[in-house]
Amino acid sequence: MSENAAGPGPAPEDPGQDRVERSEEVFERLFGVRDRHAPEKHPEFMQILRSVIFGDVFATGDLDDRTRELVTVSVLGALQTLPQLRAHSAAALNVGVKPVELLETVYQLAPLIGFPRALNAIGVVSEVLTERGHTLPLPTQGTVDDDDRHARGLEIQRELYGDEIAESTEGLPGEFASAVPGFLTDFHFGDFWTRGGLDVATRELLLLVAIAAAGLTPQLEPHVAAAVRAGNDVETVLAALVQGFPYMGYPVALNAIRQVQAYLREV
Repeated sequence: MSENAAGPGPAPEDPGQDRVERSEEVFERLFGVRDRHAPEKHPEFMQILRSVIFGDVFATGDLDDRTRELVTVSVLGALQTLPQLRAHSAAALNVGVKPVELLETVYQLAPLIGFPRALNAIGVVSEVLTERGHTLPLPTQGTVDDDDRHARGLEIQRELYGDEIAESTEGLPGEFASAVPGFLTDFHFGDFWTRGGLDVATRELLLLVAIAAAGLTPQLEPHVAAAVRAGNDVETVLAALVQGFPYMGYPVALNAIRQVQAYLREV
């Protein structure tokens, strides 16, 4: 549906009530039973929020609650909206996300948003895990060392992106010609994508929504293609971007969705 297309007409029954009840059911799965009679400072705004996120968005696309919450955690970590990250980290555990999956989702944000902000997200998730009785550190997930991180990372990188990244940095002077693409190969793919806890398809999907949230439009095109190449179908990619839109904002999500449209025109 385009931006200006009209929505569906009214249903025979009261669609608003069904939508509200659906949102309450989803909210309860994620956060527990809500006291509907508790006073709120902004009740109308919060009703819109719950209805859109938990009533509409959760009903769009074929993603389970676990994947939806991992997408949300990745977006919130990228945006550094830490109070909401805390709430959704707990919700992720409530719907069956494993602690290692939760930590790997924020660990892999480091190449995208930098170590300081990744540490902010890791700190919040760690507090939630500790409060839930999980002992840190979790079991080791690393599978490479300094001798093979480059080779293993390059293997994953080439499978998803070919030589595109190396070609994009051609012409840099001296040591930078190899160092700049090498950092990405070794750090992003070698250090993180070889780790256990999440498969490559999930890592690419979660990275894509984080890139969208960060507003990195030039990086969207190759990452949409890579998300599909990694094993996600187009419907899954779209569902993940729709899941992220209430947190990153509709225009930002739409930029990414348009890249999916461009991908579909080319395949």
